[in-house]
Amino acid sequence: MATNVVRFLLLVLLSLLVGTMFGIWVGYNPISLSVSAYVEQQQSAIRAFNTLLPAMGAFCIILTAVLAFRAHLDPRVRYLHVAAAICMVIAALVTRFGNQPINAVVMTWSPQMTPANWTQLRDLWWQWHVVRSIAGIGALALTFLAVLASKRVPA
Repeated sequence: MATNVVRFLLLVLLSLLVGTMFGIWVGYNPISLSVSAYVEQQQSAIRAFNTLLPAMGAFCIILTAVLAFRAHLDPRVRYLHVAAAICMVIAALVTRFGNQPINAVVMTWSPQMTPANWTQLRDLWWQWHVVRSIAGIGALALTFLAVLASKRVPA
């Protein structure tokens, strides 16, 4: 029973997290935005997501580690969880060392005062976002495979 609760929590949280990444990837490509629209949109997203999503990601990594540990009798499921956790860690590292430093810079801008290289920073942020989205989708797919492959484990 406890394992099923952890699986359920992980699937819900990871789905919300990766769904947000995917939604941004598909619906918010900033390439055609004016500088003022970009700054306003990005600052709004940073305020909304910069703490919440990394916290959700960390919790998902912990839940995945718990499930990998609990699957010690089923190597196939354990390895799927480990692979999912690796994808989540990649997404977390990309966020921390790729996206968040750019976020910190963007938060200092105003729509009227942006650096000359703002499009380079915008494009670099986008590239990192695509990498983290792919890692997140991989983590979600591997997690679903692990859950579907799991035998019923007693609590």
